Amino acid sequence: MLKWMCKTRATGWVILIRLMVGCVFLSEGIQKFLFPEEIGSGRFVKIGIPWPEFSTGFTGVFEILCGGLVLLGLLTRGAVLPLIVIMCVAIAATKIPIFMDEGFWRMAHESRTDWSMLLGSLFLLAVGGGKLSLDGLLIKKV
Repeated sequence: MLKWMCKTRATGWVILIRLMVGCVFLSEGIQKFLFPEEIGSGRFVKIGIPWPEFSTGFTGVFEILCGGLVLLGLLTRGAVLPLIVIMCVAIAATKIPIFMDEGFWRMAHESRTDWSMLLGSLFLLAVGGGKLSLDGLLIKKV
């Protein structure tokens, strides 16, 4: 399992995708705790997420931890799995209702970051952290 999570067949340029995905998730996770009414539990109440206090903390911790792991390129494949789930829930809970109420183009505009994070995470799941990652160093030793 560890070998699968660290395995990478990508060049060092994957660091650009890791920076994008990792920085956004790390930042969003921290902001859930800094601005609970706008980004955290208040937002979760507004969009109908059950147990908003618990769900915010749970999601925020995963975004911080997994975002940090992605930035380091450590256990990259394992780290993006929860992030993929988070993005699927975010799209289902927030973007599908926009599509139903306001149409495709409004949803397309509002979902650009969500799709970028989902697709970036899926890309990292497929290729791993790249040669410029802690995964790249670990796999040489395993």
